[in-house]
Amino acid sequence: QVQLVESGGGLVQAGGSLRLSCAASGGTFSSYAMGWFRQAPGKEREAVAAVSWSGGHTYYADSVKGRFTISRDSAKSPVYLQMNSLKPEDTAVYYCAASPYGSSWLGNAEKYDYWGQGTQVTVSS
Repeated sequence: QVQLVESGGGLVQAGGSLRLSCAASGGTFSSYAMGWFRQAPGKEREAVAAVSWSGGHTYYADSVKGRFTISRDSAKSPVYLQMNSLKPEDTAVYYCAASPYGSSWLGNAEKYDYWGQGTQVTVSS
């Protein structure tokens, strides 16, 4: 059974950085778009960043543009989310997900079929 496994979450002070990693276990998502989503307590899940299977297309939420960078070295490599200049409002559980759909759907959570268990990111003020 193919699974997504996130790592890299933790507690950081405002202005700090974290790098999240997402790796596939038991298979590969080489032909899938990969995305990062987050959900804070009492809020709806939101798309943070996503990258197409080729790496040629990316999506970023307005709230993270210029601060977060999603990357994948190749279609078979882990997916990373580099988060800089973190703010308390970035506090949430971050989920990695995989989508078989094209780049037009990168920011749409409904188009993602596989989800990881999530990793907590807490930014203190």
